[in-house]
Amino acid sequence: MRVLLALGGNAMTAADGRARPEDQVAAARVAADAVAGLLARDVDVVLTHGNGPQVGNLLVKNELAASVVPPVPLDWCGAQTQGTLGFVLTTALDAALAGRGIDRRTAAVVTRTVVAADDPGFSHPTKPIGRYLPADEAAVLAGHGQHWEDRGERGWRRVVASPEPREIVDGPAIRALVDAGFVVVAGGGGGIPVVRAGDGSLHGVEAVIDKDLGAAQLARTVHADVLVIGTDVARAVLRFGTPSAEPLGVVPVEKMRAHAAEGHFAGGSMGPKVDAACRFVEHGGTRAVITDLEHLTESLTGDSGTVVVPS
Repeated sequence: MRVLLALGGNAMTAADGRARPEDQVAAARVAADAVAGLLARDVDVVLTHGNGPQVGNLLVKNELAASVVPPVPLDWCGAQTQGTLGFVLTTALDAALAGRGIDRRTAAVVTRTVVAADDPGFSHPTKPIGRYLPADEAAVLAGHGQHWEDRGERGWRRVVASPEPREIVDGPAIRALVDAGFVVVAGGGGGIPVVRAGDGSLHGVEAVIDKDLGAAQLARTVHADVLVIGTDVARAVLRFGTPSAEPLGVVPVEKMRAHAAEGHFAGGSMGPKVDAACRFVEHGGTRAVITDLEHLTESLTGDSGTVVVPS
């Protein structure tokens, strides 16, 4: 069995959301132990991760230094966090594998994802990122070409495109490493968004690809049997937060789509995870799982988590 395990960005921080280096290293050790547990059961694992908190930290540095040095573009922020988290995760994986006596090598791939230059998101950006700022500070960054919107009493906030992932540029390299026996970390944050020009060249763009949709694309690219989307809850829930809340177990993909259409899953949290799970199954995946790391192993046998299966 080959599993694509997608860790949320908050899985790489402390429980209270802090993202100091020591917090991220500690979180990586927890994730690596879970991955090593799967590898010990002869489950082949490819790992991807979110990077929202980490990119957020870089954006704060951009803001504080904007009057001194030009801000780092958003695609560079994605590349930097992929490199850093790839280093942290592979180091943690090496230690966890050695501790279990598992002879496997690890590798991290800085990964580019193609998006369409004419994606509607570029003309109508909707993805808010970073902190709220007062108008004068936002104006400095807007002067560098960024798009900022007035959000009322809370201040101004940057808004960027969130285009659809179309292709994993570095897919062949990732597959070659996986087939050679490496435990690979790739596609962090949905991938670095790039567009392909008419001459075939690639250019980074200021955008954020949804990490869960990027994970579904990567899972298909590496020919994964199962997509596991790691989050901070054991299962997706209907009527979340109400007395009639209903955790979901095994659900046919058409039924899961119907639940989503009824508005059960919030757009900023569970919604993209459900969409990604459904996309993977609709494109031929055996099943997709939404669960937390604690229930990771049980979820692969269908005994835990929300499991989306073909209808």
